[in-house]
Amino acid sequence: MAFSAKNRANTLNGVWFVALFAIAALYLSELPGFRHLGISPLIIGIVLGMIYANTLRNKLPEAWVPGILFSTKVLLRVAIMLYGFRITFQDIITIGLPGLVVSITMVTTTFILGSYLGIKLFKLDKDIAILTAAGSSVCGAAAVLATEPVLKSEPYKSAIAVSTVILFGTIAMFLYPTLYKANFLNMDLKTFGIYIGGTLHEVAHTVAAGNAISDITSNNAVIVKMMRVMMIAPLLIILSIWLAKQNHNIKGDKKTKISIPWFAIIFVMVAGFNSLNILPKAAVKTINDLDTFALTMAMSALGMETSFRKFKGVGLKPIYLALIMFLWLIFGGYFITKNVVAIF
Repeated sequence: MAFSAKNRANTLNGVWFVALFAIAALYLSELPGFRHLGISPLIIGIVLGMIYANTLRNKLPEAWVPGILFSTKVLLRVAIMLYGFRITFQDIITIGLPGLVVSITMVTTTFILGSYLGIKLFKLDKDIAILTAAGSSVCGAAAVLATEPVLKSEPYKSAIAVSTVILFGTIAMFLYPTLYKANFLNMDLKTFGIYIGGTLHEVAHTVAAGNAISDITSNNAVIVKMMRVMMIAPLLIILSIWLAKQNHNIKGDKKTKISIPWFAIIFVMVAGFNSLNILPKAAVKTINDLDTFALTMAMSALGMETSFRKFKGVGLKPIYLALIMFLWLIFGGYFITKNVVAIF
């Protein structure tokens, strides 16, 4: 056991070691260059972890490894639960039905399209296809992290999916404001905010793109993005049921168990509690700061478990898949947003 009396000290050493990487990632994310690009500490954390994994990892005491695994599993689940403190149901009501319809439509279509094309067209590993689809459809790296425990996939597969989020999310963050200012996108400020929130990958990407236009655009973008974040709970539950049916069809086991991702359900419960406004805003901010640190630790630990040797054989297929979803988010998202706003 990782935290038995015999192993506790070494496990904690592994956790503290991961925490050092998270501290470094948070520090780097505050530097002007990273802040300007809107690069979150989660992304920096996994990059630092991957650099370490492929250089000095063989120097790590084997007894510390359980601490790293604890960060990728238990700490990750806790962080996803606490992510609910970033959302209130009041925000959802404020943006209205158009934002909700756009969020549901984009998450559903992008996830189904990405999973289907990844598995059927590109013949990708099922886990890589689903993780890549989750990252594009919901909320980037955080969605990949939340989906990994349901799939029970290997860390390097999540790293591949996260890398696509970094690439295309960053491109979109600069592309959207540029297209809008060049009058290529025929939308008012509020509608453009819904479009950004409904189609950009990371929360950080959404904030940066929205702020580049106006406060109205930014506020609408963030609220719609948070609606997409909330959909991670029903998405993971449906995915868990689908995986159980897949196992039943393959193994013929009538007692195939459905693994309910309780951390996703608690995430929604936390959002509901946050909507009651019982805690002071300062307390919620502190919780969110701690949650960001916990997520950064999970990403750093994920990077530490990612060896480039495992990428061999995967090739550029995940990039091609992510590119198709990127184009769908841009063009399909534009069409859906314009029509939904016109209807409602």
